[in-house]
Amino acid sequence: MAQALVRDLPEETVARLKSNAAEAGRSLEAELRDILNRAAQPTKAQEEQEALQALRDIRARSRPWQPGEPTAADMIREDRDSR
Repeated sequence: MAQALVRDLPEETVARLKSNAAEAGRSLEAELRDILNRAAQPTKAQEEQEALQALRDIRARSRPWQPGEPTAADMIREDRDSR
């Protein structure tokens, strides 16, 4: 795990963080870890870009559809009709 050092925090900030940590029943370190982890969560736009890239990667590994092969709709219809 990586470590980070934050210097020159105002005393008021540290006192507030300690108070918040105590209210949550955890240490200052655990409180700071939680704050930083939440702040580092990907944004909606980043999540969308990651999902699109995953789909592009799948598509790049997939063999393209060839004429004469059944489509997804054909396969679904066939499955429904078999019931």
